[in-house]
Amino acid sequence: MKFSEMPYKRPDLEETKQTLTALIGEIQTAKTPADAFETYRKYDELSSYFGTMGGLAYTRHTLDTTDKFYDDEKSFFDEAGPVLGEFTQNFEKALVASPHRAAMEEKFGTLMFTNIEMSLKTFSPENIPDSQMENKLCSDYAKLLASAQIEFRGGTYTLAQMGPFHENPDRETRKAARAAVAGWCEAQKGELDRLFSELVAVRDRMAKRLGYQTFTELGYYRMTRNSYDEAMVKTFRDQIVKYVVPVSERLKAEKAKRIGVERITVYDDALDFLSGNAKPQGTPDDIFAHGKKMYTELSPETEEFFNFMLENELFDVLTRKGKSVGGYCITLYAFKSPFIFANFNGTAGDVDVLTHEAGHAFASYRARDIHPTNLQYYTNETAEVHSMSMEFFTWPWMEGFFGGQTAKYRYTHLSGALTFLPYGTMVDEFQHHIYANPDWSPEQRNNCWLSLEAKYRPYLDNDFDFYREGRRWQLQAHIYERPFYYIDYCLAQTMALAFWAASQKDYKEAWDKYLRFVGYAGTKTFTELVEGAGLPSPFAEGCLDGVSSVATEWLDGNPVADA
Repeated sequence: MKFSEMPYKRPDLEETKQTLTALIGEIQTAKTPADAFETYRKYDELSSYFGTMGGLAYTRHTLDTTDKFYDDEKSFFDEAGPVLGEFTQNFEKALVASPHRAAMEEKFGTLMFTNIEMSLKTFSPENIPDSQMENKLCSDYAKLLASAQIEFRGGTYTLAQMGPFHENPDRETRKAARAAVAGWCEAQKGELDRLFSELVAVRDRMAKRLGYQTFTELGYYRMTRNSYDEAMVKTFRDQIVKYVVPVSERLKAEKAKRIGVERITVYDDALDFLSGNAKPQGTPDDIFAHGKKMYTELSPETEEFFNFMLENELFDVLTRKGKSVGGYCITLYAFKSPFIFANFNGTAGDVDVLTHEAGHAFASYRARDIHPTNLQYYTNETAEVHSMSMEFFTWPWMEGFFGGQTAKYRYTHLSGALTFLPYGTMVDEFQHHIYANPDWSPEQRNNCWLSLEAKYRPYLDNDFDFYREGRRWQLQAHIYERPFYYIDYCLAQTMALAFWAASQKDYKEAWDKYLRFVGYAGTKTFTELVEGAGLPSPFAEGCLDGVSSVATEWLDGNPVADA
Protein backbone atom coordinates (compact mmCIF):
# COMPACT_ATOMS: atom_id res chain seq x y z
CA MET A 1 0.00 0.00 0.00
CA LYS A 2 1.29 3.46 -0.90
CA PHE A 3 2.19 5.66 2.06
CA SER A 4 -0.21 8.38 0.92
CA GLU A 5 -3.05 5.84 0.91
CA MET A 6 -2.41 4.37 4.34
CA PRO A 7 -5.57 5.08 6.35
CA TYR A 8 -5.12 6.77 9.68
CA LYS A 9 -7.68 6.59 12.46
CA ARG A 10 -7.09 7.58 16.04
CA PRO A 11 -7.65 4.44 18.17
CA ASP A 12 -10.44 4.64 20.70
CA LEU A 13 -8.55 4.70 23.98
CA GLU A 14 -11.40 3.44 26.15
CA GLU A 15 -12.22 0.64 23.73
CA THR A 16 -8.55 -0.37 23.60
CA LYS A 17 -8.37 -0.46 27.40
CA GLN A 18 -11.51 -2.65 27.53
CA THR A 19 -10.10 -5.04 24.93
CA LEU A 20 -6.82 -5.31 26.82
CA THR A 21 -8.70 -5.99 30.05
CA ALA A 22 -10.59 -8.81 28.34
CA LEU A 23 -7.36 -10.26 26.94
CA ILE A 24 -5.78 -10.21 30.41
CA GLY A 25 -8.69 -12.30 31.65
CA GLU A 26 -8.35 -14.66 28.69
CA ILE A 27 -4.66 -15.32 29.22
CA GLN A 28 -5.22 -15.89 32.94
CA THR A 29 -7.97 -18.46 32.30
CA ALA A 30 -6.59 -20.13 29.16
CA LYS A 31 -7.19 -23.87 29.54
CA THR A 32 -4.80 -25.11 26.86
CA PRO A 33 -1.65 -23.89 25.11
CA ALA A 34 -3.78 -23.41 21.99
CA ASP A 35 -6.03 -21.02 23.92
CA ALA A 36 -2.97 -19.10 25.13
CA PHE A 37 -1.56 -18.90 21.60
CA GLU A 38 -4.84 -17.52 20.26
CA THR A 39 -5.07 -14.91 23.02
CA TYR A 40 -1.52 -13.81 22.38
CA ARG A 41 -2.29 -13.57 18.64
CA LYS A 42 -5.16 -11.16 19.38
CA TYR A 43 -2.96 -9.14 21.74
CA ASP A 44 -0.21 -8.98 19.12
CA GLU A 45 -2.67 -7.80 16.48
CA LEU A 46 -4.04 -5.09 18.75
CA SER A 47 -0.55 -3.90 19.76
CA SER A 48 0.57 -3.85 16.13
CA TYR A 49 -2.42 -1.77 15.09
CA PHE A 50 -2.09 0.73 17.94
CA GLY A 51 1.65 1.04 17.34
CA THR A 52 1.16 1.50 13.61
CA MET A 53 -1.35 4.30 14.08
CA GLY A 54 1.09 5.94 16.51
CA GLY A 55 3.91 5.52 14.01
CA LEU A 56 1.80 6.97 11.21
CA ALA A 57 0.85 9.99 13.33
CA TYR A 58 4.50 10.51 14.34
CA THR A 59 5.77 10.23 10.77
CA ARG A 60 3.20 12.59 9.27
CA HIS A 61 3.85 15.01 12.13
CA THR A 62 7.60 15.07 11.42
CA LEU A 63 6.94 15.59 7.71
CA ASP A 64 5.21 18.86 8.62
CA THR A 65 5.46 20.00 12.22
CA THR A 66 3.09 22.87 11.42
CA ASP A 67 0.22 20.51 10.54
CA LYS A 68 -2.15 20.96 13.48
CA PHE A 69 -4.05 17.71 12.87
CA TYR A 70 -1.01 15.45 13.17
CA ASP A 71 0.49 17.64 15.87
CA ASP A 72 -2.64 16.91 17.91
CA GLU A 73 -2.49 13.20 17.01
CA LYS A 74 1.15 13.02 18.09
CA SER A 75 0.12 14.64 21.38
CA PHE A 76 -2.64 12.04 21.78
CA PHE A 77 -0.14 9.19 21.54
CA ASP A 78 2.31 10.99 23.83
CA GLU A 79 -0.42 10.89 26.49
CA ALA A 80 -2.16 7.62 25.59
CA GLY A 81 0.98 5.48 25.42
CA PRO A 82 1.83 5.75 29.13
CA VAL A 83 -1.83 5.21 30.08
CA LEU A 84 -2.00 1.99 28.06
CA GLY A 85 1.35 0.98 29.54
CA GLU A 86 -0.45 -0.13 32.70
CA PHE A 87 -2.72 -2.45 30.71
CA THR A 88 0.06 -3.91 28.56
CA GLN A 89 2.16 -4.48 31.67
CA ASN A 90 -0.71 -6.34 33.33
CA PHE A 91 -1.13 -8.49 30.24
CA GLU A 92 2.60 -9.23 30.18
CA LYS A 93 2.57 -10.10 33.88
CA ALA A 94 -0.21 -12.58 33.23
CA LEU A 95 1.69 -13.93 30.23
CA VAL A 96 4.92 -14.66 32.08
CA ALA A 97 2.95 -16.20 34.96
CA SER A 98 0.85 -18.41 32.65
CA PRO A 99 0.95 -22.18 33.26
CA HIS A 100 1.35 -22.43 29.48
CA ARG A 101 4.55 -20.40 29.44
CA ALA A 102 6.74 -23.42 28.69
CA ALA A 103 4.65 -24.27 25.64
CA MET A 104 4.83 -20.67 24.46
CA GLU A 105 8.60 -20.57 25.01
CA GLU A 106 8.92 -23.73 22.93
CA LYS A 107 6.89 -22.08 20.15
CA PHE A 108 8.25 -18.52 20.32
CA GLY A 109 11.61 -18.94 22.06
CA THR A 110 12.78 -17.83 25.50
CA LEU A 111 14.20 -14.46 24.44
CA MET A 112 10.74 -12.98 24.02
CA PHE A 113 10.03 -13.71 27.67
CA THR A 114 13.42 -12.41 28.78
CA ASN A 115 12.65 -9.12 27.05
CA ILE A 116 9.15 -8.98 28.52
CA GLU A 117 10.53 -9.48 32.02
CA MET A 118 12.93 -6.57 31.43
CA SER A 119 10.03 -4.44 30.21
CA LEU A 120 8.11 -5.21 33.39
CA LYS A 121 10.92 -3.54 35.34
CA THR A 122 10.35 -0.21 33.58
CA PHE A 123 6.75 0.64 34.49
CA SER A 124 4.71 1.81 37.43
CA PRO A 125 1.20 3.34 37.22
CA GLU A 126 2.50 6.13 39.46
CA ASN A 127 4.87 7.12 36.66
CA ILE A 128 2.18 7.72 34.04
CA PRO A 129 2.02 11.53 34.47
CA ASP A 130 5.81 11.81 34.37
CA SER A 131 6.02 9.52 31.35
CA GLN A 132 3.54 11.76 29.56
CA MET A 133 5.61 14.78 30.56
CA GLU A 134 8.78 13.11 29.23
CA ASN A 135 7.08 12.58 25.86
CA LYS A 136 5.92 16.19 25.75
CA LEU A 137 9.35 17.57 26.60
CA CYS A 138 10.93 15.46 23.85
CA SER A 139 8.34 16.71 21.37
CA ASP A 140 8.98 20.30 22.44
CA TYR A 141 12.71 19.84 21.89
CA ALA A 142 12.16 18.37 18.41
CA LYS A 143 9.83 21.22 17.47
CA LEU A 144 12.36 23.77 18.74
CA LEU A 145 15.08 22.39 16.43
CA ALA A 146 12.65 22.12 13.53
CA SER A 147 11.68 25.76 14.00
CA ALA A 148 15.21 27.05 13.38
CA GLN A 149 15.35 29.74 10.71
CA ILE A 150 18.96 30.78 10.34
CA GLU A 151 19.80 33.94 8.42
CA PHE A 152 22.97 33.43 6.42
CA ARG A 153 24.34 35.50 3.54
CA GLY A 154 21.00 36.66 2.25
CA GLY A 155 19.16 33.37 2.73
CA THR A 156 17.14 31.69 5.45
CA TYR A 157 17.94 28.08 6.27
CA THR A 158 16.95 25.22 8.55
CA LEU A 159 19.62 23.41 10.56
CA ALA A 160 19.68 20.63 7.94
CA GLN A 161 20.05 23.11 5.10
CA MET A 162 23.11 24.65 6.78
CA GLY A 163 24.96 21.33 6.40
CA PRO A 164 26.62 22.02 3.03
CA PHE A 165 28.08 25.30 4.29
CA HIS A 166 29.94 23.41 7.03
CA GLU A 167 31.75 21.46 4.30
CA ASN A 168 32.59 24.46 2.12
CA PRO A 169 36.28 24.51 1.08
CA ASP A 170 36.46 28.25 1.88
CA ARG A 171 37.39 28.54 5.53
CA GLU A 172 35.73 31.91 6.05
CA THR A 173 32.45 30.50 4.73
CA ARG A 174 32.71 27.51 7.08
CA LYS A 175 33.49 29.78 10.00
CA ALA A 176 30.63 32.15 9.21
CA ALA A 177 28.20 29.26 8.80
CA ARG A 178 29.18 27.72 12.10
CA ALA A 179 28.93 31.12 13.74
CA ALA A 180 25.39 31.53 12.39
CA VAL A 181 24.33 28.16 13.78
CA ALA A 182 26.08 28.83 17.07
CA GLY A 183 24.35 32.20 17.28
CA TRP A 184 20.91 30.61 16.86
CA CYS A 185 21.77 27.97 19.48
CA GLU A 186 23.12 30.60 21.85
CA ALA A 187 19.82 32.45 21.61
CA GLN A 188 17.97 29.23 22.51
CA LYS A 189 20.25 28.10 25.33
CA GLY A 190 17.84 29.06 28.08
CA GLU A 191 15.10 26.91 26.57
CA LEU A 192 17.53 24.09 25.77
CA ASP A 193 18.70 24.12 29.41
CA ARG A 194 15.14 24.17 30.73
CA LEU A 195 13.98 21.27 28.58
CA PHE A 196 16.93 19.10 29.53
CA SER A 197 16.81 19.94 33.23
CA GLU A 198 13.16 18.95 33.30
CA LEU A 199 13.86 15.74 31.37
CA VAL A 200 16.59 14.71 33.80
CA ALA A 201 14.35 15.47 36.79
CA VAL A 202 11.42 13.54 35.31
CA ARG A 203 13.55 10.51 34.51
CA ASP A 204 15.21 10.56 37.93
CA ARG A 205 11.82 10.65 39.67
CA MET A 206 10.51 7.74 37.62
CA ALA A 207 13.59 5.67 38.37
CA LYS A 208 13.44 6.29 42.10
CA ARG A 209 9.75 5.40 42.27
CA LEU A 210 10.72 2.05 40.79
CA GLY A 211 13.38 1.55 43.45
CA TYR A 212 16.47 2.34 41.37
CA GLN A 213 19.26 4.54 42.72
CA THR A 214 19.59 6.42 39.43
CA PHE A 215 17.92 6.55 36.04
CA THR A 216 20.86 4.67 34.51
CA GLU A 217 19.57 1.28 35.68
CA LEU A 218 16.09 2.08 34.41
CA GLY A 219 17.59 3.41 31.19
CA TYR A 220 19.37 0.10 30.56
CA TYR A 221 16.14 -1.82 31.08
CA ARG A 222 14.32 0.56 28.74
CA MET A 223 16.98 -0.12 26.12
CA THR A 224 16.52 -3.90 26.63
CA ARG A 225 20.17 -4.59 27.41
CA ASN A 226 19.61 -8.34 27.46
CA SER A 227 23.14 -9.58 26.80
CA TYR A 228 25.54 -7.02 28.29
CA ASP A 229 25.67 -4.60 31.20
CA GLU A 230 27.07 -1.26 32.33
CA ALA A 231 30.45 -2.74 33.26
CA MET A 232 30.86 -4.27 29.80
CA VAL A 233 29.98 -0.95 28.20
CA LYS A 234 32.66 0.74 30.30
CA THR A 235 35.18 -1.87 29.11
CA PHE A 236 34.22 -1.01 25.55
CA ARG A 237 34.65 2.72 26.21
CA ASP A 238 38.04 2.09 27.80
CA GLN A 239 39.12 0.25 24.65
CA ILE A 240 38.05 3.22 22.54
CA VAL A 241 40.27 5.51 24.62
CA LYS A 242 43.17 3.07 24.49
CA TYR A 243 43.07 2.02 20.84
CA VAL A 244 40.92 4.38 18.80
CA VAL A 245 41.54 7.85 20.24
CA PRO A 246 45.24 7.76 19.22
CA VAL A 247 44.27 6.61 15.72
CA SER A 248 41.65 9.36 15.54
CA GLU A 249 44.21 11.98 16.61
CA ARG A 250 46.58 10.84 13.87
CA LEU A 251 43.86 10.93 11.21
CA LYS A 252 42.77 14.39 12.30
CA ALA A 253 46.38 15.66 12.25
CA GLU A 254 46.73 14.32 8.72
CA LYS A 255 43.50 16.05 7.77
CA ALA A 256 44.66 19.36 9.26
CA LYS A 257 47.75 19.19 7.05
CA ARG A 258 45.63 18.19 4.05
CA ILE A 259 43.24 21.14 4.37
CA GLY A 260 45.95 23.62 5.32
CA VAL A 261 45.22 24.42 8.95
CA GLU A 262 47.32 24.15 12.08
CA ARG A 263 44.70 22.44 14.19
CA ILE A 264 41.15 21.31 13.55
CA THR A 265 38.57 23.78 14.83
CA VAL A 266 34.86 23.14 15.22
CA TYR A 267 34.31 24.77 11.83
CA ASP A 268 36.97 22.64 10.09
CA ASP A 269 35.89 19.25 11.34
CA ALA A 270 33.32 18.54 8.61
CA LEU A 271 35.76 19.20 5.74
CA ASP A 272 38.07 16.38 4.66
CA PHE A 273 39.64 17.73 1.47
CA LEU A 274 40.64 21.28 0.51
CA SER A 275 39.17 20.62 -2.93
CA GLY A 276 35.87 19.82 -1.23
CA ASN A 277 34.29 16.70 0.18
CA ALA A 278 32.89 14.11 -2.16
CA LYS A 279 29.38 15.07 -3.25
CA PRO A 280 26.84 12.98 -5.09
CA GLN A 281 26.31 13.83 -8.72
CA GLY A 282 22.96 14.69 -10.22
CA THR A 283 19.50 15.30 -8.85
CA PRO A 284 17.63 13.35 -6.17
CA ASP A 285 15.99 11.44 -9.03
CA ASP A 286 19.45 10.53 -10.36
CA ILE A 287 20.49 9.32 -6.91
CA PHE A 288 17.42 7.12 -6.63
CA ALA A 289 17.91 5.77 -10.17
CA HIS A 290 21.41 4.59 -9.30
CA GLY A 291 20.14 3.31 -5.95
CA LYS A 292 17.71 1.10 -7.84
CA LYS A 293 20.54 -0.18 -10.05
CA MET A 294 22.71 -0.80 -6.99
CA TYR A 295 20.15 -2.86 -5.11
CA THR A 296 19.14 -4.73 -8.27
CA GLU A 297 22.72 -5.88 -8.74
CA LEU A 298 23.55 -6.47 -5.08
CA SER A 299 21.19 -9.42 -4.56
CA PRO A 300 17.69 -10.69 -5.43
CA GLU A 301 16.64 -9.88 -1.86
CA THR A 302 17.69 -6.24 -2.07
CA GLU A 303 16.17 -5.84 -5.54
CA GLU A 304 12.75 -6.99 -4.29
CA PHE A 305 13.02 -4.75 -1.23
CA PHE A 306 13.99 -1.57 -3.07
CA ASN A 307 11.29 -1.96 -5.70
CA PHE A 308 8.75 -2.32 -2.88
CA MET A 309 9.98 0.90 -1.26
CA LEU A 310 9.80 2.88 -4.49
CA GLU A 311 6.44 1.53 -5.60
CA ASN A 312 4.83 2.36 -2.26
CA GLU A 313 6.17 5.90 -1.74
CA LEU A 314 8.15 4.88 1.32
CA PHE A 315 10.76 7.63 1.06
CA ASP A 316 10.45 11.32 1.97
CA VAL A 317 13.89 12.86 1.65
CA LEU A 318 13.60 16.47 0.48
CA THR A 319 14.10 19.12 3.16
CA ARG A 320 11.56 21.93 3.50
CA LYS A 321 10.32 24.47 5.97
CA GLY A 322 8.50 22.90 8.91
CA LYS A 323 9.94 19.43 8.38
CA SER A 324 11.76 17.91 11.35
CA VAL A 325 15.54 17.72 11.24
CA GLY A 326 17.53 14.52 10.94
CA GLY A 327 16.64 11.17 9.46
CA TYR A 328 15.15 7.89 10.56
CA CYS A 329 13.53 4.68 9.46
CA ILE A 330 10.28 3.58 11.09
CA THR A 331 8.31 0.36 10.65
CA LEU A 332 4.55 0.55 10.14
CA TYR A 333 3.87 -3.02 11.21
CA ALA A 334 0.19 -3.31 10.28
CA PHE A 335 1.09 -2.32 6.71
CA LYS A 336 4.28 -4.46 6.65
CA SER A 337 6.12 -1.37 5.49
CA PRO A 338 9.25 0.48 6.58
CA PHE A 339 9.34 4.22 5.88
CA ILE A 340 12.46 6.35 5.41
CA PHE A 341 12.55 10.01 6.47
CA ALA A 342 15.52 12.23 5.61
CA ASN A 343 16.62 15.72 4.62
CA PHE A 344 18.69 15.78 1.42
CA ASN A 345 21.15 18.67 1.43
CA GLY A 346 23.53 17.93 -1.43
CA THR A 347 26.18 16.20 0.68
CA ALA A 348 27.35 12.59 0.85
CA GLY A 349 24.75 12.15 3.55
CA ASP A 350 22.15 11.97 0.78
CA VAL A 351 23.70 8.70 -0.38
CA ASP A 352 23.82 7.47 3.19
CA VAL A 353 20.02 7.56 3.13
CA LEU A 354 20.14 4.86 0.46
CA THR A 355 22.66 2.85 2.43
CA HIS A 356 22.27 3.47 6.18
CA GLU A 357 18.53 4.10 6.42
CA ALA A 358 17.87 1.56 3.69
CA GLY A 359 19.83 -0.96 5.77
CA HIS A 360 17.29 -0.45 8.55
CA ALA A 361 14.43 -0.70 6.09
CA PHE A 362 15.84 -3.85 4.47
CA ALA A 363 16.02 -5.60 7.84
CA SER A 364 12.46 -4.53 8.61
CA TYR A 365 11.25 -5.73 5.21
CA ARG A 366 12.96 -9.10 5.65
CA ALA A 367 11.28 -9.57 9.04
CA ARG A 368 7.80 -8.44 7.98
CA ASP A 369 6.23 -11.93 7.88
CA ILE A 370 7.62 -13.15 11.22
CA HIS A 371 4.90 -13.74 13.80
CA PRO A 372 4.20 -12.75 16.46
CA THR A 373 5.31 -9.19 15.75
CA ASN A 374 7.29 -9.26 18.99
CA LEU A 375 9.83 -11.52 17.26
CA GLN A 376 10.44 -8.85 14.63
CA TYR A 377 11.76 -6.48 17.32
CA TYR A 378 15.55 -6.43 17.60
CA THR A 379 17.47 -4.30 20.03
CA ASN A 380 18.96 -1.06 18.80
CA GLU A 381 22.61 -2.03 18.52
CA THR A 382 21.52 -4.92 16.29
CA ALA A 383 19.44 -2.52 14.19
CA GLU A 384 22.45 -0.26 13.74
CA VAL A 385 24.60 -3.19 12.59
CA HIS A 386 22.03 -3.70 9.84
CA SER A 387 22.36 -0.10 8.68
CA MET A 388 26.05 0.64 9.20
CA SER A 389 27.10 -2.61 7.56
CA MET A 390 24.92 -1.89 4.53
CA GLU A 391 26.90 1.33 4.10
CA PHE A 392 30.02 -0.77 3.52
CA PHE A 393 28.42 -3.55 1.50
CA THR A 394 27.34 -0.94 -1.07
CA TRP A 395 30.90 0.33 -1.61
CA PRO A 396 31.24 -1.39 -5.05
CA TRP A 397 28.48 0.89 -6.43
CA MET A 398 29.72 4.22 -5.09
CA GLU A 399 31.21 5.31 -8.42
CA GLY A 400 27.67 5.63 -9.79
CA PHE A 401 26.95 8.21 -7.11
CA PHE A 402 30.29 10.02 -6.89
CA GLY A 403 32.08 9.48 -10.20
CA GLY A 404 35.64 10.79 -10.03
CA GLN A 405 35.20 11.61 -6.33
CA THR A 406 34.64 7.99 -5.31
CA ALA A 407 38.08 7.56 -3.78
CA LYS A 408 37.49 10.62 -1.63
CA TYR A 409 34.13 9.27 -0.54
CA ARG A 410 35.53 5.89 0.49
CA TYR A 411 38.41 7.48 2.37
CA THR A 412 36.07 9.84 4.22
CA HIS A 413 33.57 7.08 4.96
CA LEU A 414 36.13 4.67 6.43
CA SER A 415 38.12 7.29 8.34
CA GLY A 416 34.86 8.81 9.57
CA ALA A 417 33.75 5.43 10.88
CA LEU A 418 36.88 5.35 13.05
CA THR A 419 36.79 8.95 14.23
CA PHE A 420 33.10 8.70 15.05
CA LEU A 421 33.77 6.07 17.72
CA PRO A 422 35.39 8.44 20.25
CA TYR A 423 32.57 10.95 19.80
CA GLY A 424 29.90 8.28 20.23
CA THR A 425 31.42 6.86 23.38
CA MET A 426 31.87 10.38 24.74
CA VAL A 427 28.10 10.91 24.36
CA ASP A 428 27.53 7.69 26.28
CA GLU A 429 29.90 8.51 29.13
CA PHE A 430 28.37 12.00 29.36
CA GLN A 431 24.94 10.48 29.95
CA HIS A 432 26.27 8.17 32.66
CA HIS A 433 27.65 11.23 34.48
CA ILE A 434 24.43 13.20 33.95
CA TYR A 435 22.13 10.60 35.46
CA ALA A 436 24.53 9.86 38.31
CA ASN A 437 24.30 13.59 39.14
CA PRO A 438 20.71 14.63 38.38
CA ASP A 439 21.02 17.83 40.45
CA TRP A 440 23.84 19.27 38.37
CA SER A 441 23.38 22.82 37.13
CA PRO A 442 23.60 23.57 33.39
CA GLU A 443 27.14 24.87 33.95
CA GLN A 444 28.20 21.62 35.63
CA ARG A 445 26.79 19.60 32.74
CA ASN A 446 28.62 21.77 30.23
CA ASN A 447 31.89 21.50 32.17
CA CYS A 448 31.51 17.72 32.16
CA TRP A 449 31.13 17.79 28.39
CA LEU A 450 34.25 19.92 28.00
CA SER A 451 36.28 17.52 30.15
CA LEU A 452 35.13 14.61 28.01
CA GLU A 453 36.02 16.53 24.85
CA ALA A 454 39.57 16.72 26.17
CA LYS A 455 39.56 12.97 26.79
CA TYR A 456 37.94 11.74 23.58
CA ARG A 457 38.60 14.54 21.07
CA PRO A 458 41.78 16.29 22.21
CA TYR A 459 42.52 17.36 18.64
CA LEU A 460 39.47 19.69 18.43
CA ASP A 461 39.61 23.42 19.06
CA ASN A 462 36.22 24.85 19.93
CA ASP A 463 35.23 28.34 18.83
CA PHE A 464 32.25 30.60 19.43
CA ASP A 465 30.59 30.92 22.80
CA PHE A 466 28.13 28.05 22.28
CA TYR A 467 30.95 25.54 21.78
CA ARG A 468 33.45 27.07 24.20
CA GLU A 469 30.80 26.84 26.92
CA GLY A 470 30.52 23.08 26.33
CA ARG A 471 27.07 23.16 24.74
CA ARG A 472 27.72 21.09 21.61
CA TRP A 473 25.78 18.20 23.14
CA GLN A 474 22.54 20.20 22.99
CA LEU A 475 22.37 19.59 19.24
CA GLN A 476 22.67 15.81 19.76
CA ALA A 477 18.99 14.89 19.78
CA HIS A 478 19.54 11.41 21.23
CA ILE A 479 20.74 12.92 24.51
CA TYR A 480 17.35 14.57 24.94
CA GLU A 481 15.08 12.04 23.26
CA ARG A 482 16.71 8.59 23.49
CA PRO A 483 18.90 8.30 26.60
CA PHE A 484 21.64 5.65 26.40
CA TYR A 485 20.93 4.94 22.73
CA TYR A 486 24.18 6.37 21.39
CA ILE A 487 26.49 3.56 22.50
CA ASP A 488 24.47 1.30 20.20
CA TYR A 489 25.91 3.20 17.23
CA CYS A 490 29.41 2.60 18.53
CA LEU A 491 28.94 -1.12 19.12
CA ALA A 492 27.35 -1.40 15.70
CA GLN A 493 30.07 0.62 13.98
CA THR A 494 32.63 -1.78 15.42
CA MET A 495 30.71 -4.74 13.98
CA ALA A 496 30.20 -2.94 10.66
CA LEU A 497 33.96 -2.45 10.41
CA ALA A 498 34.36 -6.16 11.09
CA PHE A 499 31.88 -6.97 8.29
CA TRP A 500 33.77 -4.54 6.02
CA ALA A 501 37.09 -6.25 6.80
CA ALA A 502 35.51 -9.63 6.03
CA SER A 503 34.11 -8.30 2.74
CA GLN A 504 37.60 -7.21 1.68
CA LYS A 505 38.68 -10.85 1.87
CA ASP A 506 35.58 -12.60 0.52
CA TYR A 507 32.65 -10.36 -0.39
CA LYS A 508 30.10 -13.11 -1.07
CA GLU A 509 30.85 -14.98 2.14
CA ALA A 510 30.58 -11.75 4.16
CA TRP A 511 27.28 -10.83 2.46
CA ASP A 512 25.83 -14.28 3.15
CA LYS A 513 26.75 -13.88 6.82
CA TYR A 514 25.08 -10.47 6.82
CA LEU A 515 21.89 -11.91 5.31
CA ARG A 516 21.77 -14.54 8.06
CA PHE A 517 22.44 -11.86 10.69
CA VAL A 518 19.51 -9.82 9.37
CA GLY A 519 17.27 -12.86 8.96
CA TYR A 520 17.24 -13.72 12.65
CA ALA A 521 15.37 -10.45 13.37
CA GLY A 522 14.56 -10.39 17.10
CA THR A 523 14.99 -14.09 17.83
CA LYS A 524 18.59 -13.81 19.11
CA THR A 525 20.48 -11.38 21.33
CA PHE A 526 23.13 -9.02 19.99
CA THR A 527 25.99 -11.06 21.44
CA GLU A 528 24.53 -14.30 20.02
CA LEU A 529 24.26 -12.71 16.58
CA VAL A 530 27.86 -11.46 16.74
CA GLU A 531 29.13 -14.88 17.75
CA GLY A 532 26.99 -16.61 15.11
CA ALA A 533 28.41 -14.35 12.39
CA GLY A 534 31.96 -15.19 13.47
CA LEU A 535 32.67 -11.55 14.38
CA PRO A 536 34.89 -10.47 17.30
CA SER A 537 32.96 -9.42 20.39
CA PRO A 538 33.22 -5.64 20.89
CA PHE A 539 33.56 -6.30 24.62
CA ALA A 540 36.62 -8.55 24.21
CA GLU A 541 40.04 -7.06 24.89
CA GLY A 542 41.79 -6.32 21.60
CA CYS A 543 38.69 -6.15 19.39
CA LEU A 544 39.03 -2.40 18.87
CA ASP A 545 42.73 -2.75 18.23
CA GLY A 546 42.02 -5.35 15.56
CA VAL A 547 39.30 -3.54 13.61
CA SER A 548 41.04 -0.14 13.80
CA SER A 549 44.32 -1.65 12.61
CA VAL A 550 42.73 -3.22 9.53
CA ALA A 551 40.97 0.04 8.69
CA THR A 552 44.04 2.25 9.15
CA GLU A 553 46.12 -0.18 7.07
CA TRP A 554 43.61 0.27 4.23
CA LEU A 555 43.62 4.06 4.63
CA ASP A 556 47.41 4.19 4.63
CA GLY A 557 47.47 2.01 1.51
CA ASN A 558 44.88 4.08 -0.33
CA PRO A 559 45.88 7.73 0.04
CA VAL A 560 43.79 10.23 -1.91
CA ALA A 561 45.30 13.05 -3.89
CA ASP A 562 43.46 16.23 -2.99
CA ALA A 563 42.74 17.71 -6.37
